[in-house]
Amino acid sequence: MKWVVAALSLTLGGCVSVSELEQSRETLDVMSGKTPREYADCVKHKLADSREPLEEEQRGDGLRLIVPQKLTAGAGPAALLDIDKRGSGSSIKLHERLNNFPLRLGDVRTAATQCISGS
Repeated sequence: MKWVVAALSLTLGGCVSVSELEQSRETLDVMSGKTPREYADCVKHKLADSREPLEEEQRGDGLRLIVPQKLTAGAGPAALLDIDKRGSGSSIKLHERLNNFPLRLGDVRTAATQCISGS
């Protein structure tokens, strides 16, 4: 049992960079009727209780949210949300660390999904 815990902590604790996340497959690729600002504010609000503050970058007429890891502070991002302006709404792409790991924390994807049309 001890070796399982050690292996899991090594897997979850490894660093990943923003550029590596950009190259990973999207785990969510959707459109929303919300503007990039409205969508970003919603996600930040939903993750406020479970994560350190999200880093926000302006990208043209869209935004990028960099989500910090939940369990390992300072170990690189857990996810990227690219929110681009599309007409009166936005397109959203979520890149998650450990996107192939079935036991990854689901709070980022849940927040991203709930904010598509909800508040």
